[in-house]
Amino acid sequence: MQNPELNRHVVASAHANIALVKYWGKRDKKLNLPCAGSLSLTLSPLTTRTELAFRAVGLDDLVEIDGTEADARARQRVLALVERVAPAPRPPVHIRSVNDFPTAAGLASSASAFAALSVGCDRLFELNSDVAHLSVLARLGSGSAARSLFGGFAEMKPGSASDGSDAHAVALFPKDHWPLSVVIAVVDAGPKPVGSTDGMEHTRLTSPYFAAWVDTVAADLEAAKSALRDRDFKALGQVAERSCLQMHASAMAADPGVLYFRGVTLDLIAQVRRWRAAGWPVFFTVDAGPNVKVFCPAESTATVETALQALPGVQRTIRCVPGSGAVAQWAEGSLPGNNPTFV
Repeated sequence: MQNPELNRHVVASAHANIALVKYWGKRDKKLNLPCAGSLSLTLSPLTTRTELAFRAVGLDDLVEIDGTEADARARQRVLALVERVAPAPRPPVHIRSVNDFPTAAGLASSASAFAALSVGCDRLFELNSDVAHLSVLARLGSGSAARSLFGGFAEMKPGSASDGSDAHAVALFPKDHWPLSVVIAVVDAGPKPVGSTDGMEHTRLTSPYFAAWVDTVAADLEAAKSALRDRDFKALGQVAERSCLQMHASAMAADPGVLYFRGVTLDLIAQVRRWRAAGWPVFFTVDAGPNVKVFCPAESTATVETALQALPGVQRTIRCVPGSGAVAQWAEGSLPGNNPTFV
């Protein structure tokens, strides 16, 4: 006998996001509750595509990431989120997730991955949750994933409740609010040596600058929101670069220091400053990794991308624009390997 539910599956997708006011540090590690708020832009085309389906009773859960079975740590993170939403007892699930950009390289692959997983689980189990709840759910998988639920510009609210129920992202401005471009200069597509979760916790525990970093965030959020509202490129660049460098300074001051920059990262930052001094409308930001993101008006994209491609150490560039929020829909047919016959 076949179960009809095993012959359909969910396809979910979400974009990565880049924080303009950075998130770095948790007030509760288990619940991924941030010490302070953050503000980001969701980026197209950086996409995670996640397929989810039920498996036949008696089979194990199967989690695949970028074409291979997930390691124990990644599997645990994924299935922990499934367990939070699935009514008990639940059937085993097959989850297959693919990124179209480098994974764990400081390009927010965990943000898009857990945003896609959250909306996908909600559709698979037919829960019909509101977007605030989905943002909380995504946050439990990855703190920055709460923002990838939304298109355009989003703000993460740190909340104050001990259970994290009020710690979620909210939409600020839609993707068509301001036609900015982001050109990513990829200098190393490999996994970073220290993951974001471990790096920020080590910073929180050992850096003498961590508390000072947290104290800067509220003012930076207000400055960034004002710049976005007024479409003030210079003001947005000032707050974004300040937030970036102060975040990394707190990490570098940990014991031992957490270093995400490479020599070429610093070279690119210096070059962006030289271009700006020469009149180019550009500013930079760098997340927990060595790759540099350069913002510019849409009409300057080709010039900036060509100039970045010519710089030593830049392996390739990725051109991005403001992206849409996470979505999920039903698809026909079972995922390969599901064996849709009851056992």
